[in-house]
Amino acid sequence: MADSSELATHTISTHVLDTQRGVPAAGVHVTLYRLDVAAAPIRMTQALTDGDGRIRDLLERPLAAGDYRLEFDVAHEDGSFFTKIAVDLRITDTERSYHVPLLLAPYSMTTYRGS
Repeated sequence: MADSSELATHTISTHVLDTQRGVPAAGVHVTLYRLDVAAAPIRMTQALTDGDGRIRDLLERPLAAGDYRLEFDVAHEDGSFFTKIAVDLRITDTERSYHVPLLLAPYSMTTYRGS
């Protein structure tokens, strides 16, 4: 019988929060690209954040080591100075999941590797 670590599906997820209003940012279009396998970025998946501002699994396939880009289309957010935010990340450990939150305000943004 396999242990729980063998059954785990490792993901790339995100959570977008509108820090000006103090609410999740629902309906944000997020695209995941793979950067290191071709001459140009390859779009892997795209999704909209749910009512809680989350996308629980952008990968939808086994996690592979490499370079990825999360691109957030935030042009529809009221009063946002930013229209698109791209976050490039390098995955080396495929035995864990990666959560990349985005905190968004009209003239600032913050992102980090969450847990």
